[in-house]
Amino acid sequence: MCPEEQIVRDESVVSGRHFEALEDGRVRCDVCPRHCLLSEGQRGLCFVRGRLDDEIVLTTYGRSSGFCIDPIEKKPLNHFLPGTPILSFGTAGCNLSCRFCQNWDISKSREFDTLQEQASPEMIARAASETGCRSVAYTYNDPVIFLEYAVDTALACREEGLKSVAVTAGYVCPEPRADFFAVMDAVNVDLKAFTDDFYKNVCAAELAPVLDTLVYLKNETDVWLEITTLLVPDENDSREELEAMAAWVVEHLGPDVPWHFSAFHPDFKMTNKVGTSFDTLQRAQRIAREAGVHHVYTGNVHDPVGQSTYCSGCGDMLIGRSGYVLSTWKLDPKGHCLGCGRHCPGVFEAEPGDWGARRVPVSPAHYAA
Repeated sequence: MCPEEQIVRDESVVSGRHFEALEDGRVRCDVCPRHCLLSEGQRGLCFVRGRLDDEIVLTTYGRSSGFCIDPIEKKPLNHFLPGTPILSFGTAGCNLSCRFCQNWDISKSREFDTLQEQASPEMIARAASETGCRSVAYTYNDPVIFLEYAVDTALACREEGLKSVAVTAGYVCPEPRADFFAVMDAVNVDLKAFTDDFYKNVCAAELAPVLDTLVYLKNETDVWLEITTLLVPDENDSREELEAMAAWVVEHLGPDVPWHFSAFHPDFKMTNKVGTSFDTLQRAQRIAREAGVHHVYTGNVHDPVGQSTYCSGCGDMLIGRSGYVLSTWKLDPKGHCLGCGRHCPGVFEAEPGDWGARRVPVSPAHYAA
């Protein structure tokens, strides 16, 4: 946990529900498996949930590190409303401490100057609707730590007919997990590795809660699920680990859950590492396919072949991609292959979007009522 800091109750702070007062006078935060034990004025490791007047409050409600319209494939989601624009935003802080974090300036920030934008949930939903977005993404830092803000925004999005997408590491306790995903329509979970040592030594976390979240999403919700693994050379890319992970995915999540293998680039506290080779990405893709995963993708590289979607029946290309730009589209309005009729798992509309690779900054304040 973090040392004592001044926490002010104002309109940007809401009371959290997932906490418990202990007999020793401390309050335990129960949003994530860290269960930070806080005295008055302290914040947890995430730095955005803190104790105030015997409660755990979210200190970043209504404030963001920025808003941007992205292609939904950037989340990454390849089987959820392909080609459509999505309004993305995050806050600050994180409940993991990944040494390779590529958003560390946001996720590890303890400077509230990072939070440059103020926007209510209704403003965000209105901005997304009026800019033609089909959905809103809670991303950049892990949204489970700004659960209240994300849930309120998702509810406002539903009023506007918009979908909600979570990009998360899945490191969350069962009760808040149920509250969070009850209002989400799609999620990409970052399955960072398949060993306890990696999670402990590289992320300062544990593997088991992430696996529990994945099984929960698959078996107990209707949320569309895709997973991502960032391959870090000599850390989580061995054949043995990838084979074990792939076998677990097929057994517990099924063969139709799309899996993205992304290339690592040196950053934050892992600048001494080399980037992931294209051969390593292709090897991981082959291992997953040989284990039975039908839809496996490469990421953070230019690879039109490895990033396109193919029919698991006849092998035809169903959705062609070059970066975030769609080309081929061979699905009928109900998501069936035009060649053999096999259904492609996902959430598809009759026609794909044409947003392309554009990235457009947005200020929700311009859309205030």
